[in-house]
This record gives sequence, structure tokens and C-alpha cells, in this order.
Amino acid sequence: MHIRQIVFAVVLLGALVRFEHAKAEDGFPAAEWEHVTPAELGWSETELAQARFFSDQIRSSAVVIVQHGKVVAEWGNTTKPMELASIRKSLLSALIGIAVSDHLIKLDSTLGELGIDDNPPGLTGIEKSATVRELLEARSGVYHAALYETPDMAKMRPPRGSHPPGTFWYYNNWDFNVLGTIYEHATGTDIFEALDQKIAKPIGMQDYRQQDGSYVRGEASIHPAYAIRMSARDLARFALLYLHKGNWAGRQIVPREWVEESTRSYSKAVFGMGYGYLWWIGFLGGDVAPTVTLPEGSFMAQGAGGQYALVVPALDLVVVHRVDRDAPYVEPSFRNMARLFWLILKANGYNPGPDASLTAATGERTTGETLAANFKGKTISFGPKLKNGPLSMRFEPDGRMTYPHWDESFGPATGTWAVAGDKLCILISAARRRCYIPVLNGEQIELFDELGIMQIAGVALSQ
Repeated sequence: MHIRQIVFAVVLLGALVRFEHAKAEDGFPAAEWEHVTPAELGWSETELAQARFFSDQIRSSAVVIVQHGKVVAEWGNTTKPMELASIRKSLLSALIGIAVSDHLIKLDSTLGELGIDDNPPGLTGIEKSATVRELLEARSGVYHAALYETPDMAKMRPPRGSHPPGTFWYYNNWDFNVLGTIYEHATGTDIFEALDQKIAKPIGMQDYRQQDGSYVRGEASIHPAYAIRMSARDLARFALLYLHKGNWAGRQIVPREWVEESTRSYSKAVFGMGYGYLWWIGFLGGDVAPTVTLPEGSFMAQGAGGQYALVVPALDLVVVHRVDRDAPYVEPSFRNMARLFWLILKANGYNPGPDASLTAATGERTTGETLAANFKGKTISFGPKLKNGPLSMRFEPDGRMTYPHWDESFGPATGTWAVAGDKLCILISAARRRCYIPVLNGEQIELFDELGIMQIAGVALSQ
């Protein structure tokens, strides 16, 4: 080897070493995640321990907290590939963004132009005018039966033809599955291979393999769902990629413009959250009771069963939460997840809003007949900012109650109530009996669940 070649090799090796060092030190992990103590980044060890304790209470399977590209805390099985549920959609959004940049997909192409149809009764001419962009926004107006949707999703699906394309937001698995079909037709590559080659390998995912993806097929639709399994630590890498606007250690994996466009809200979705291109913007609002206040610009991928990848650019923070659905599990409620995020943000020194826990509540707690007397014949008003709000609950003296829901498709609006010790227990038709701990402060009434999380903040109306 000539001297010049030796010098070049040494320089190249030095550059590679510096590149790997930069990945670890400048906001990106190397082959393995770098771990730091919470105190090194200014976190409260005590408050972080409270977050972990609450995580155990809601039976989390894995949690990973990453700040400045380093793991501040993790617990549970963070290496097992678990079912992602609807987080699959945010992964597909990234792949579509790459395909759009490569001029393989046009957002304004219509279903008709792309030759998209489905089982009889097939798509109407109006439905075929829906665009790729409208599918990404969940605003296609196509309410054909879909695969991989829950019974509640099928029950709430609007009638065919009830909303023209682009005019109405509905969390629609038909839209999401068809986007998978469109991607594969446009690129000639299946989703799981593309995810491996275009995202997983470039950002150094440690556990994902192509065989962690599988198609869900059935009679309801010709468009399969694309189920994906991924570990918590690999999902944290994907969230970190989006935190850095699609850039990974100097290499643009997903176009920056696409990340910014897809994590911008185009619709007011459920519970006051926004919806972008297969990404959720913000989190559960405090329309019924306080939850958590995220820094502006926060967004997340979310899936059934308790799958979350929260991205908080203002704090250079990523939080991943997983529930393993391979075994019997309990899905944490939105409010439980809000509480976990509240505790984590508080541990980081950020003010996440009012403490909506029973331990922080002030007011009177009564029991037995005294508690029952506070509700007999009373009407409680709550949720004034909700659509069709405020809502009200009426507690009749004979134990009957009415609960006029803002959406009748959620179920009957009549039931019964009773007091058990210090708890107010409500049974709406055949639904599960729910018991709350009331805290009374004048006309103000707050109801807390068994974990001490506020579920309803209301006011007793004059009779």
C-alpha cells in the first residue's frame, strides 16, 4: 500500500470514529443506547420513581424515556417485539413521505386514478374522487367495511355516502389499509421490507426483522391490514427520528418537509386532539377533568392496548409506552396515560398543568348515607367545552339515573346508582359497574377512579 493510501485510510478511519462518536454524543444513539442517570440531565429521581410506581399500577409492559438522545430511564421488557396496533400507521406515513419525495406517489391522486376499488358494493364515483392526502388525514368519506377494526369502530362507521371526501374526519381503518395497498403498488415493495431497508436499518433498530410484519386478510375488504411488531427500544429510535425531523446523525431518512407536514393538525379529532397524516397531535384535553398539558408542538403515535410513542420537541424528549398483548392484559385508559405522562414531565421539571389526583384534592369526603344525600335528586353538569356540551348526570332518589351521552352510538343513557362506603357506583345499562370517590367543595364535585385519578369535574345544578 502506498503512503498516500495509508494516509487516506487513517483519515477515513478517524472520520468514521468521529461519526460514531457524534451519533452517541449529539442526540443519536450508536449501536447501543447510551444510558445516563436522571440526575445527570436534571431529572428528579423521586418523582421519576413515582412515575414508575404508577406505571406498575396500570400494568405497563415497557417504558423508555429518552432525552437528548440518551436513555434517562427504562423499565420492563424493552427488547421484545410487541404488537404495535395502530402505531403501524405512523410508520407507513414515514414510508409514504419517502415515496412522495421519490415522485412515486402524488398526494392529489384520486382513488379512481389509482384504480382503487373494493368488494361489492364497490366504490361510487364520488368515493373514487377521494385523494391520497384525504386518506392520510382520515377524511376520505369512504365508509366501506375494513379489516383489523374493532367492533366499536365498525359500530361508529358513518353510512356510505354520508360525507363527501375531505369534509369529515373519521378514524377509518379502510383509509389506513388502502394506503398500504397504494404504497405497495407504487413502489413494488412490501411494507415490511421497505420498513426494514428504508428506516429500521438506517437508524440502527436492534430488534426489528421483516418477519415481524404480517398481513391481516379477510372477507370484509380486499385491502389487507399490515400488522407490525416492534420492541420499545426500537420504537424509541423511530420517535427520535421524528424528533429530529427525519434526520439521523446527518442523514435525512424521511424528508424534513414531510415530517413537519404530517405532524401538523388538519382535523379536530376525538377528545380534543388533533390529527395530521396518521399522527396524533397533542393529547387528551381537559374538557371533562384536568389531564396533562403538553408543550406546544408535541405529537404522538398511538395504538390500541396502550401503545404510545410521545414526541416532545420542546424538551428534546421521547417517551415510549408499551403493553404486551400476547398475554392477558389491561388496557390503560387515556386518563391513566395522561397521568403517567404528567408524572414523567413533572419529573423533568416541566409544569404539566394541575395535579388531577386524589392526593392533591381539597374538599369534603363523606361516606354512607351522608354521601348518598349529596347526590339524591341532584343533577351534575360537566364538560362545558365538549361537543354538544355541557353534559349532565341526573341522580334520582330511587336509584335510577340518566346520562344523556353526546353520542348515542356509545350506548344507552340510563342506569342506576348506589353508594358503597366512600364510593359512588354507577351502572349504565349492561356496562361494567364503575365506582368513584367523590370530593365535594361547595357546588363543585370531583369524581376519582380507583387509582385516584380525576375522571369528572362537575358542578351540582340548583334544583
